[in-house]
Amino acid sequence: MEETTLSIKRPLYEASTQFRNWRYSPEQLSEIRTSLNNAAVGVIRTTFEAQELGSSTIVSFLTPDEERLLVKLYVTKITQLCGLFRFPEEVEATAASYLKRFYLKNTVMDWHPKNVMYVTRHRNISTNPWSRRLTALFLATKTTNNPISLEAYTTHIPKTAPSDVLDLEFLVAQSLGFEFSVWHPHRALWGMWLDLQSLPDCPVDLRHVYDIALNYIRASRLTDAELIYTPSQIALAALSLAAPELATTWSRHKMQGEGAPLLLSNDAISVIVEGVKNLIITTGVIPDVESVREVDKRLRLCKNPEKVVGSAAYIAKKAENERIAEEKRNKKAEDIRRAVADSDPFGDELTGQSAGLVDYDDDDDDD
Repeated sequence: MEETTLSIKRPLYEASTQFRNWRYSPEQLSEIRTSLNNAAVGVIRTTFEAQELGSSTIVSFLTPDEERLLVKLYVTKITQLCGLFRFPEEVEATAASYLKRFYLKNTVMDWHPKNVMYVTRHRNISTNPWSRRLTALFLATKTTNNPISLEAYTTHIPKTAPSDVLDLEFLVAQSLGFEFSVWHPHRALWGMWLDLQSLPDCPVDLRHVYDIALNYIRASRLTDAELIYTPSQIALAALSLAAPELATTWSRHKMQGEGAPLLLSNDAISVIVEGVKNLIITTGVIPDVESVREVDKRLRLCKNPEKVVGSAAYIAKKAENERIAEEKRNKKAEDIRRAVADSDPFGDELTGQSAGLVDYDDDDDDD
C-alpha cells in the first residue's frame, strides 16, 4: 500500500521577506532595542569624554522605552502628512512600517526623526520637524506604486527642499535591507469583510463594523503588533474588538470550509487574538505630547555629536572617514600598478595556446 502524506498549503505570506526577516518575539524586540541603545550610549559617552573629561557623567541618556516613545509620536505624524496629500491607506501603512523597521537598525540618538536631513544642508537642525517622515513616506509612495513628483511633494511642505528628502533615502533603504514589500492587516480585514458578506444572515450594518475594525488596525500601527503577529491575526483581532460575534462566525466558517487544513487550532488562534487585542488596547494610543517633549529636550543634550554638522566631533569623524577612503583608493591604485608591472595586463588566459591561438608555420600553407 502506497504511503500518502497530507500536504498543507502554506500561506503566500510565509514566502515573503516580512515573514522571514521582520518577525520577532517581544523578548527579541526588547533585546534588539536595548542592544542598540547600549551601543549608542557607549559611543556617545566616549565621544563626550574625548572632548571634555567627565562631561558624559552629567548627561541623562535616553532609555530604550523613551526612544520608542519618540518614534511612536512620529508614526502618528505620518497620518497627518498622508491627509495633506490624500495618500491612500497603503502608503500610510507602508511608511509607518518603514519608520518602525528603520529604528530596529538605528537609534534616535544617532538619527533624530526631525533633524537628520539637515546634516548635509548645514541648516539649523531644529527648523524642520518632518525630515525622517518625509523620507519614509516618499519612499512608500514609490514602493506602493502611488508616485508623486519630488517637486510636488516638497512644494507642499514648508522649509523643505528636494535634497532634504533624497539625502537620506539610501540610508533608509539600506536599513530596510532593500526589502520594500509590506503585508498589511488592513488588506486582510478587507478580505474578511468580503467573506462575511457572502454568509447567510449578513448584518445590515456590516460597513459600520468594518470602519470600527479599521480604526483598531490603525491603532495597531502604534504598537509592535506587525513585528510579532501576522497581518491576518491582527485583522481578526481588530474584527473581534469591533464585533466579537462576527469574528467568531468568520473563524468558524474558515475552519469548516473547503481547502487546506488550518495551521493552528481554534484554541491557539483564540490565544493569539487575545494577545493582539490586549496589545492594541494597552499600547495603541497616541503618546502624551508633553512627555515626548521632555524626552526630546533631553535628546538635544545626548545626541551623537558626530552627527551634528559643525561640531568638533563631526569634523573629526568626517576627516577620519576621508582618510580611510583615501587609503583605500591609494591601496587599490597600488595593487593595479603592481599587477601591470609584474605581469601581462591582459592576464595569462590571453597568451599562447591558452587563448586558443595557433602558430601557423609558413610550410603548412603549401600542404
